[in-house]
Amino acid sequence: VEAFGKKVAGEDDEDEDEDEDDDEESESSAEVYESGAAFDDDDPDTLLPRAPVVTIMGHVDHGKTSLLDALKGTAVASGEAGGITQHIGAYRVEAEKDGVMKPITFIDTPGHAAFSDMRQRGADVTDIVILVVAADDGVKEQTIDSLNAAKAAGKDVIVAFNKVDKEGADVNRVATELTQHDLLIEELGGDILSAEVSAKQNIGLDGLLEKILLQAEVLDLTANPDRSAQGTVIEARQEKGLGTVATTLIQRGTLRIGDPFIAGGSSGKVRMLMNDKGQRLEEAGPSVPVQVIGMDGVPAAGDMLLVGDDETVLRSLADARNKISMEKKSAAFDTDLGKQRA
Repeated sequence: VEAFGKKVAGEDDEDEDEDEDDDEESESSAEVYESGAAFDDDDPDTLLPRAPVVTIMGHVDHGKTSLLDALKGTAVASGEAGGITQHIGAYRVEAEKDGVMKPITFIDTPGHAAFSDMRQRGADVTDIVILVVAADDGVKEQTIDSLNAAKAAGKDVIVAFNKVDKEGADVNRVATELTQHDLLIEELGGDILSAEVSAKQNIGLDGLLEKILLQAEVLDLTANPDRSAQGTVIEARQEKGLGTVATTLIQRGTLRIGDPFIAGGSSGKVRMLMNDKGQRLEEAGPSVPVQVIGMDGVPAAGDMLLVGDDETVLRSLADARNKISMEKKSAAFDTDLGKQRA
């Protein structure tokens, strides 16, 4: 079996015990077709610093969307940009640190459930989680769920106390409530960074961005940009005149115009790349969110995008994945039907 030109099972394995090898090779084939490829580790000497990738989570009414909009400097619904008319799921902003502008990538998931679903599918895209808590409201059920999701994923958390401008805001009270869930901010003697902000009034946003960059320094985030690209689909949809547009976070390597690729059960060749502002790009490296145009289907959030050399192999792999997916769905349907009849 070959995955993107790399042999992971085949003739050399058949000498020991043919029956066992046939079974193992069959299982290996299915695993490769489903997961995509056999991966190799990058040489440490090839790793270069990359931007942090941040996800904002919290209770539904505590200002997650408003905070992201404020950090971007524009509202999601403010209008069209370069033909992209819908919410695109990933954005890039710049913040100043020590006189140098540094990029930060924000992933906009619908909530902690979507974050956990992507993680369960093997998509690990986030470095830091911003936990948004309204200073005039306090810890709610979704606050706890979001915190637990971040902990389960092993992600560093920064607390953003939002709505500090509102009457009744009490950061100390809310911070104390968080201690009941094993989260202790620095101001109370812990090691969790926090920032007091107002998304509506643009208060404290620079301080929050500074905390993100400080945490990123501690994490020492790196990736190899000089290899075939690998990334994760954040969301995908059909756009009139463009076909499938897949918001993808590049995690290592560099994606370029003309690269053949596979993403879930879809394959294609990169026809166009655009950033979150609708500007065309020639390439996108690690930690860069990009709109990928040129695939023959619509991948799911969490699907891995991988660049290969052989379009025929990629198309065959996509077909095999679709076949496996259909067989699984058929088997599940038969099982459910059997239970109903019983």
